[in-house]
Amino acid sequence: MRKITGALLLISILVGGALIWKYVKPRVEERQQRATSDASKTHGKIVVALDNWIGYWPLRSSEMKSQMRQAGWVLEIIDDSANYPERMKRLAGGKYQFAVATVDSFILNAARCGFPGTVIAALDESKGGDAILARADRVASIDALRNKAGIKVAFTPDSPSHHLAKAAADHFNAPEILPPPGDGRRIETRGSDEAIKKLLAGAADIAIGWEPDVSRALMHKGIVKLLGTEDTEKLIVDILIAERDFSHRNPDAAEQFLSIYFRVLKHYRDNPEQLLAEVKNETGLPEDAVRSMLNGVRWISLTENCENWFGISSPGARGQSGMLNTIEATVRILINAGDFKDNPLPDRDPGRIMYSVYLEHLYTSGISGFTAPAAGAGAVPGSLEAKFSPLDEAGWERLREIGMLKVKPIIFQQGATELDFAAKEVLDEAVSNLKHYPHFRILIKGHTATAGDPEENKMLSQDRAESVARYLQVAYGVDSNRMRIVGHGGSRPLPMLPGESKRAWEYRLPRVELVLMREDF
Repeated sequence: MRKITGALLLISILVGGALIWKYVKPRVEERQQRATSDASKTHGKIVVALDNWIGYWPLRSSEMKSQMRQAGWVLEIIDDSANYPERMKRLAGGKYQFAVATVDSFILNAARCGFPGTVIAALDESKGGDAILARADRVASIDALRNKAGIKVAFTPDSPSHHLAKAAADHFNAPEILPPPGDGRRIETRGSDEAIKKLLAGAADIAIGWEPDVSRALMHKGIVKLLGTEDTEKLIVDILIAERDFSHRNPDAAEQFLSIYFRVLKHYRDNPEQLLAEVKNETGLPEDAVRSMLNGVRWISLTENCENWFGISSPGARGQSGMLNTIEATVRILINAGDFKDNPLPDRDPGRIMYSVYLEHLYTSGISGFTAPAAGAGAVPGSLEAKFSPLDEAGWERLREIGMLKVKPIIFQQGATELDFAAKEVLDEAVSNLKHYPHFRILIKGHTATAGDPEENKMLSQDRAESVARYLQVAYGVDSNRMRIVGHGGSRPLPMLPGESKRAWEYRLPRVELVLMREDF
């Protein structure tokens, strides 16, 4: 009996061990594989769900993948052909770390699974990228559509196309644009491409889609555009959504992803011909069609995200809460369209599906909307010795002024360009304020009185501005690449104050201004 019991126990141990090894072995092999390959240098994989809408190009570009790889992440892009319900389900299941959607499709589909993600940025606004197309021999205009029987409409449910149809049906009193569910005239498709194919094949009279499919369709004779989003304002806004658990557990990775996205966006903004060539190569469309297609997208920069969409602004300025307002307006449209009986947002609060922490941090200390010091600068935080990469004339022109640093009048003797002791004391006071803004570049503007020869005044103001820059460089180690000197002479006089005498006004005209500048990421 003991022998039988012992044999059974041994068999149980062997079977149990085999089962355990069956599940453990793949993990061991994966770790070994990673440890003996370049994958050991990566932090892991980030999966982003999207579709072929041209506004998502920066996210799915080779530039994005390359910069993510350099940062130690493998970027995987999932094109789900605009299956928004499934996209939100997979986001809720942790299959995706990020997903993109329009505000309306996010609210409509995420509400069904408890809003598994939060809006961390506005990506773009459709400005001609979405459109209602028709066969001209069947429907030549929206007016011609009214009360016309048998019109078949193809579109992707719960997509930007669907939202555009809802808005047009309501705003133009043309319910024919959106036949009700179950109606034979309503053709639901998986993605814009399928809807356009239905139109071209004659299976649909109207198709609602997005770029690049719209441009492809308009190349065919007899296809017309009834309505495009170039004629709308904040109707279709694309957003980046971070899965809540990933965002909570990996905030640094989420912020890094967003930072790289804005770098890539700026890269393409600074290199439009590269963007044109890459999109042309992928779509196979002629150059004119690609340019038209790209003009239909207005990408939203980091600075715009902060100042115009999420209410984040520089000191003394006031930001706008465009995202909050857009969410509230979209909820009203969806309720009016019958998608919801009541506000579906958690606690009816738009703030519950927004998360601006990453934007705020990038704006104030990251790549930022600021011109960050060059990599490896190594300067002590709060010092003025950080090294900045050089900028050419065009680079400086692309910077944005954020404000003039408060500086007491820097007095020069008549016709003189050198700083005296009093002028240096004024600059010493200004430097104490400048230390609070280590990521800004400095535009040093010189001005003179209005009297005298304009060219001589311009040279004099230039020399005085250079004296200020030289003092900042020698006394405080401010990098010359961080500063730009411009002499305006007397061409930009200050306005006279109420009740100010001409003598007092003229005394204020000779001045040097320190203007803080930032890149618009």
